[in-house]
Amino acid sequence: MTVRDKLYIGGSWVTPSNPELLDILSPHDQSVLGRVAQAAPADVDAAVAAAREAFDHGLWPRTTPEERQEIIRRYDALRTARADEVAAAISVENGSAGWFTKVGQSFLTRQVNAYLKAAEEFGWEEVIEPSDPSVAFDTIVRREAIGVVAAVIPWNSPFSAATAKLIPALLAGNTVVLKVSPENSLSMMLLADLWHEAGLPAGVLSILPADRETSEYLVSHPDVDKIAFTGSTRAGRRIASIAGEHLKRVSLELGGKSAALILEDADLDAAVQGLRFGSLGNNGEACILQTRILVPRERYEEVVAALKDMVESLKVGDPSAPDTFMGPMIRPDQQQRVIDYINIGIAEGARLVTGGPHVPQGLEKGNYVTPTLFADVDNSMRIAQEEIFGPVLAVIAYDDEDDAVRIANDSEYGLSGGIWSADPERALAVARKLRTGTITLNGSPISFDGPFGGYKASGLGREYGKVGLTGYIEHKSITRLRQP
Repeated sequence: MTVRDKLYIGGSWVTPSNPELLDILSPHDQSVLGRVAQAAPADVDAAVAAAREAFDHGLWPRTTPEERQEIIRRYDALRTARADEVAAAISVENGSAGWFTKVGQSFLTRQVNAYLKAAEEFGWEEVIEPSDPSVAFDTIVRREAIGVVAAVIPWNSPFSAATAKLIPALLAGNTVVLKVSPENSLSMMLLADLWHEAGLPAGVLSILPADRETSEYLVSHPDVDKIAFTGSTRAGRRIASIAGEHLKRVSLELGGKSAALILEDADLDAAVQGLRFGSLGNNGEACILQTRILVPRERYEEVVAALKDMVESLKVGDPSAPDTFMGPMIRPDQQQRVIDYINIGIAEGARLVTGGPHVPQGLEKGNYVTPTLFADVDNSMRIAQEEIFGPVLAVIAYDDEDDAVRIANDSEYGLSGGIWSADPERALAVARKLRTGTITLNGSPISFDGPFGGYKASGLGREYGKVGLTGYIEHKSITRLRQP
């Protein structure tokens, strides 16, 4: 059992204000994996003070972009060297299947490289010639760090969420207090080890496992300049209100209820196998998953039967086992939430094709849910409108392409989506009609070079690449008289 009784504050391991440690329980069998210190408001004060001092008077914001990039590369090389250890730590703590956390390690490098490329090409300072040649001045535009960033991330994919915020914030010269979920306390202390070894200057980074109350204390702190949050839409609305009250910069990556549109000419085998990952990856605990499957009426039962075979083929069990596709939910309350939604779907009159509210046989000690497929779903049902965050799919029939677009857009969310068609140009034309932030065509992966984020209740701002880097800077304009 691992014991971590210190907090990583301002680049040092310090004794927490509250000496009580939190037991981290295995979602597989409820055994104790470790005991870890948790941050309280006094620890937040210390972390923010260190970040404020480092930003206002320290070296980090005054280093060159190239120097900051070099430390980011050093960090990613260290993480890559310990990729198997990182993947295993996330898997045992989250219940994410080993295949998912191992594949995720290469995705982390892709994320980092996309941000590095954006930073190299960014143009941190440039001269803009006047649009009116008769004026006697030009403009210098500087892109500078915002200040102290409070980054708050969820438990479902912690290294990815941390990477999406830490890398652009640090590349821009900000200092960061990263608030992580208690459930991720072990793996996030490993993250702290890696950043410490990479050689960040004192005060630049703190990593604090903490509860929701302490998180609210952090985002409300008067010395925080920007809030970067990933989590539920409900929590995002609360954070947006805090940011508005204090005029803090804010970016929010929130919930989703994304649709996969299977057009009538789609390759069904490819679509169903693609949805195996695009709809059910990470145990169904991901905001971008396409859990509404929109199907033409003329192919409806054919698609339902193929999806049934796919869902029933998934191995559910110990996340460390090499043949496991799906592990447990992270906590008992999350397990119960998903089971409750399955019962809601049955009560709403949807047809239960496979799965159900029962726990898989032999896995009763863990937070397991049986992967579940509903057919004959109306888009107005709760299982089609509300984010379940678990392995529950809803198959919805549509009449024609316009009807499919209407149903896909009939959601308070707009985070992700996918289209399957034998005609790439047709798929692209349909994608242009969807009110959602990220769309994949025929199972293509999400790009880390393009912007990622949502429309409507799925958030504010964007992450990844150049656009994501822009979210961590202020623009300064300096006008000067032109020399004769």
